[in-house]
Amino acid sequence: MAKTVNVLIIDPDEARAEQVAEGVRADNGDQETVIRQERHFELRMLRDFDPDMVIIACESPDRDMLEALQVANEQVPRPVVMFVDRSDDNATAKALEAGVAGYIVDGFNPKRISSILTVAAQRFAVTQGLRKDLDKAKADLAARKTIDRAKGVLMASRNLSEDDAYKALRKHAMDTGRPIQAVAADILAVSDLLKPGDSQ
Repeated sequence: MAKTVNVLIIDPDEARAEQVAEGVRADNGDQETVIRQERHFELRMLRDFDPDMVIIACESPDRDMLEALQVANEQVPRPVVMFVDRSDDNATAKALEAGVAGYIVDGFNPKRISSILTVAAQRFAVTQGLRKDLDKAKADLAARKTIDRAKGVLMASRNLSEDDAYKALRKHAMDTGRPIQAVAADILAVSDLLKPGDSQ
């Protein structure tokens, strides 16, 4: 059974919003498509409706909308396409920073919706993949730093070599069924607790 596609359309111009909706329906063919049309964008819409694509059409994006999109991209990321009547370099930059996958100025044409949405969805997928890779790299780096610091504590307190300190960490992690990073964090917490406090 084909997945239902949810599309959120934000446009204060109801006639244009209906044109966008018709273009989306034509693009999806026989695939079941649920379209929700709203005049203004709010973050709660992403949680309530869970759209696969967000299409925004407006004269020009204002600061409130761009800030809302920035928050949405951080909390509930979705592919977003914007059709605007006019723009400037600052608004364009802010839209891209907010995670907008497609930003089309003075170029709304129902016949082009298919290619625009396809490119936007692909760009969003690539961006999300890079974002996950970056988050994982940051987490791995933080874990290595925690483990290295814990090794240093064991080396100093038990007079171990670096290799033996790591083996001790790994053994305790295996014995307790916990990640080695969690064991290392516990050692650092206890080490900090045992440090002499500042005299009052």
